[in-house]
Amino acid sequence: MRRWIVLACLPVLVLLCSDRAAAFCGFYVAKADTRLFNKASQVVLVRDEDKTVLTMVNDFKGDPKEFAIVIPVPTVLEKGQIHVGDKALVDHLDAYSAPRLVEYFDPDPCLRPLQEAVRMSAAAPGTSGGAVRALDNLGVKIEASYTVGEYDILILSADQSSGLETWLRTNGYRIPAGASDVLGSYVKQNMKFFVAKVNLKEQAKLGFTYLRPIQVAYESPKFMLPIRLGMVNADGPQELFVYALTKKGRVETTNYRTVKLPTGMDLPVYVKDEFPSFYRAMFDEQVKRERMETVFTEYAWDMGWCDPCAAQPLSPEELRHLGVFWLTDGPGPIPMRIPQPGGTNVFVTRLHVRYDARHFPEDLVFQETGDRTNFQGRYVMRHEWTGTTSCEAAATYQRELPNRHEREAQALATLTGWNIDDIRGKMKLAPTKWWQRIW
Repeated sequence: MRRWIVLACLPVLVLLCSDRAAAFCGFYVAKADTRLFNKASQVVLVRDEDKTVLTMVNDFKGDPKEFAIVIPVPTVLEKGQIHVGDKALVDHLDAYSAPRLVEYFDPDPCLRPLQEAVRMSAAAPGTSGGAVRALDNLGVKIEASYTVGEYDILILSADQSSGLETWLRTNGYRIPAGASDVLGSYVKQNMKFFVAKVNLKEQAKLGFTYLRPIQVAYESPKFMLPIRLGMVNADGPQELFVYALTKKGRVETTNYRTVKLPTGMDLPVYVKDEFPSFYRAMFDEQVKRERMETVFTEYAWDMGWCDPCAAQPLSPEELRHLGVFWLTDGPGPIPMRIPQPGGTNVFVTRLHVRYDARHFPEDLVFQETGDRTNFQGRYVMRHEWTGTTSCEAAATYQRELPNRHEREAQALATLTGWNIDDIRGKMKLAPTKWWQRIW
């Protein structure tokens, strides 16, 4: 019997400074991409007016013949509205928008006044095939049947959830307990059901050994992402990364709080070797503080530039392949540049949510805002100046270092919940206050 995977619009198993970048001195050393998380699903949402292009990355692991998905969609899709995408484009978008660790080296303190004047004059980055016949008496109708790439696709409609569930079971699909109620809510909304499974012959003919992303384009006033089917029998919380590409500005959820990830903190330099652990712990702590009831913004930026760049911006050609249908420029890279008023007409918002059925009982509903304020999850390491010089500024610098180190330790403990003494120990800091020996 085929193992059923409900893909509720995401692939979840359930069923130095250059002249051109003078704004940010330092350099990027690590990024927190989706590979740091288990059960991490990726969705690209391209949206303008009522038009949406949805790209879903399939992270299914196992025999392709066991793979099947069902996606609630607002309308019957024509074959031309379904496409098989390129995972590399999503990987590029993920790398471009990932939270990043950047690295500074303190200058000679005696030269700092001159360098500070240069720094202050620069713009600062923002921080803030054959279809199975339907059973007529179940009220299930096959609205369309296609083969697209390596996928056999059905578009189903249903009068009632019990009929749809029975149809799926009768045709060899094992549905998890509790799916009927969730399916029923989509039936009441008159939504259709996009069903796909792998056509093994087509996959062999095409030569792919992995499942490529599925893309669908449709028109609907609803700007939303159905996630509830993906939680019916999930064994714990899941991670979802949404990359929203829009014309006007930042995207946020309307039925859950959307908050920005803490950013801009100076951290101990040893974090460079532990950045994946730091980022996971930091995100765990933020989810805990928000009681797993919020959606986090990790990046919001004009696609035409980046500062610092965890990866280069996507080219117009790459953006078009991801579904950005309003671009008119020819192929080629969008050059990185110092920000200009208005920027390009592609704005990317990266949202990250950890969710389960208890804390996220509703599908995600989005809205596009006019806010084009740049934001990134960015964490900073500052290496000490170790040279020799003599001036009052150098003496002051040396006196301030212990306090700076303590602030870095406190920031790391606050962000992650890690024990402050363990952090001080890794930093090789001796307690400087009597009360630091007891707490």
